[in-house]
Amino acid sequence: MRLKSYAKINLTLDVKGLLPNGYHEVEMIMQQLALGDDLDVEWEEEAGSGFNIKLSTNRKYLPNDRRNLAYKAAEIMHEMYGQGREGTLTIHIEKHIPVAAGLAGGSGNGAAVIHAINYLWGLGLDVYRLCEAGSKLGSDVPFCVMGQAAENEVLKDMFADDPMACHCALATGTGTDLKPMKGLNSYIVLSKPKISVSTPEVYKGIDAIEIPEHPDTLGMIKALEAEDKGYVAKNIVNVLENFTLRKYPIVMYTKNKMEDLCNNLGVLMSGSGPTVFAICDDKEHADRIWGEMIGVNEESYCTKTTF
Repeated sequence: MRLKSYAKINLTLDVKGLLPNGYHEVEMIMQQLALGDDLDVEWEEEAGSGFNIKLSTNRKYLPNDRRNLAYKAAEIMHEMYGQGREGTLTIHIEKHIPVAAGLAGGSGNGAAVIHAINYLWGLGLDVYRLCEAGSKLGSDVPFCVMGQAAENEVLKDMFADDPMACHCALATGTGTDLKPMKGLNSYIVLSKPKISVSTPEVYKGIDAIEIPEHPDTLGMIKALEAEDKGYVAKNIVNVLENFTLRKYPIVMYTKNKMEDLCNNLGVLMSGSGPTVFAICDDKEHADRIWGEMIGVNEESYCTKTTF
C-alpha cells in the first residue's frame, strides 16, 4: 500500500515547566500540512522466516536501520500486535519534507508505518490504540497518526467515524495528550535554512531564558473555531524561538525576511526549528513569498493546511 506522511507546524508552542522525569510539559496547537513524504509498504508472509524489515529511502544519508523511526515503528507494532507473524515488511520512503526541520518528517514516517501494519495485518485498531503505539516512538508521532487517519484516501473510510481522526489538535503533557480541534484553512510558505537544530539543546536552553510572551492558547482555539484567520495570524507564538533565534542568526534572518514579505500576517518558527512558516492571504500571495524565499533558502515550499 502507499500512504502519505504529512508535515506539521505549530500554531502555538508553550513550555509550561520541567517534569520530574526530565521531560518538558508543553501546551501547543499542531496543524497538519499537505506537504508530505510517500511511503510504499509491503508485507510478505513466510512461515519459518522470522520477522524481517527492509527499509530504503531516496536520501542516501538517512539510516535504514532502527535509527529510523519508520523501522522502529515496525518493530514496536510487531512486538505489540505481531507475535507469531513471520515474513518480511518492505518499506520505501520517498522524502519530500525537509529533514531535521521541525516539521515532524521522521515522526510522520513512523506513523505511516503504524497505519500500514494495522491495514496490512487486518488488526482493526482505532486511532486511539494506534496513537498509543506511536507514543512509544516520540511525542509528535501520535498527532501524525491522527492527521494521516483524517487525510489519507486509503484510510478515510476506516476512520470516518473515529473522533480522533483530525487535522489539528491541542497537545498537552509531553505532547502526546491530544484533543482534536478545528484547524486553520490557509496557504502556507515554509523556508528552512541550511542548518540542523538539536531539539534537546533547544529545550535545555529554554530553561535558562526568561520568556517574555506566552501564547494565548484559549484565544487561539476560539479564533480557529470562529475561522478568524486574522486573529490566528497575529497571535501565533512559539516560546522556543527565544533560544533558537538567538543561537542561530540564519533562522532570525529567515523570519525577518518572511515578515517583510507577509503584509503583517503571521510568521513563526515551527517546533524547535529551523524551519520558518508564513500564513498567507491566498495562493497568489503564497507563490510570491515562495518565489522570494527560494532565493534565500533552497528548501522553501509553497503548500497549504489540510482542513
